[in-house]
Amino acid sequence: MRLIHLSLLQPGMVLGKNIYNNEGNILLAEGVKLTDYLIRRLGALDFSYIYIKDSKTEDIAIPELISEQTKLEAIRSIRTEYKNLEKQSNLKGSFLHLGKTFSGMMENIMDEISAVNESMVLLTDMNTNDYNLYQHSLNVCLYSLVLGISYGYSRDEVKTLGIGALLHDIGKTRLTPELIQKPGRLTDEEFKEVQTHTLIGYKILKDEPNIPLLSAHCALQHHERLDGSGYPRGLKGPETHEYAKWIAIADSYDAMTTRRIYKPAMLPHQAVEVLYAGSGTLYEQRFLAVFRDRVAIYPTGMTVRLSTGETGVVSKINDSVPHRPVIRILYTPDGQEARVPYEVDMSESLAVMIAAIGQAESD
Repeated sequence: MRLIHLSLLQPGMVLGKNIYNNEGNILLAEGVKLTDYLIRRLGALDFSYIYIKDSKTEDIAIPELISEQTKLEAIRSIRTEYKNLEKQSNLKGSFLHLGKTFSGMMENIMDEISAVNESMVLLTDMNTNDYNLYQHSLNVCLYSLVLGISYGYSRDEVKTLGIGALLHDIGKTRLTPELIQKPGRLTDEEFKEVQTHTLIGYKILKDEPNIPLLSAHCALQHHERLDGSGYPRGLKGPETHEYAKWIAIADSYDAMTTRRIYKPAMLPHQAVEVLYAGSGTLYEQRFLAVFRDRVAIYPTGMTVRLSTGETGVVSKINDSVPHRPVIRILYTPDGQEARVPYEVDMSESLAVMIAAIGQAESD
């Protein structure tokens, strides 16, 4: 399976993974043969990268942290609960359903993650077209769970972190969709209103049964930064709980690697560079080190060009050094198709670097 840019799609190519809409319904199913019309439709829906099947990469599988079924059920549950909150006229009273729904969901997700090798790295899903609150909430949760497990938290601690990550943006259910999805720059007044989602989220969660108080504090503090430049309280360093610091990294990374109405998505390695630019000032340096060791900045199936001039596809992620994957070479340095594809393990060939990504035959 290969991950290629929309501009490289050609009629007759076969879709490698299901494509879903924001409701969790299938738009195009795996195995569908693409036509001119379908390619134009994908472009109209603002997809950038698409998984396709071909004979040279048919054995390359895209690892999944949790099953597709669990992922879809989680997104639908998040959507249902958030839609219910949007209909509430005020925040008075109890939301008993929140604890019941999300505590059980977290147990299921943690069980699936635990069944996978603990060295599993985070794999950005680039087979998506745009930001939506439900997918973003689940992504941040999955990132935070793996980071918490890697850091050595107990199961109960990981669950508290996971619930906080899953519900970190729940306060946005009380903001107008027009404000959240505004295509241009926010005014100062609008930005102040967006900032209120942290306090609103805390108020929704703080007294709920089966929602740990620390999870509520994650909703409150996930936009705080080490140097005091964050909000809502401008907390510095140790004043912010460490769970919120993990979520700040996961939240920022997912936001940068997902297309928004007002900006294109960054590629994973670009987003990691931005995070590291804030090391020690915005984000906890020791937490970023764990993130770096757990995130695959070159996703499986992505086309890359090496410093040797060879071009190929990421065929495997090395768990110990995910930023130095195994590359299946498809084109020689002179641009000719390799008669027999071969692999370069960058964890062993230390002089080889990735020089460019995302292109292939059209170069």
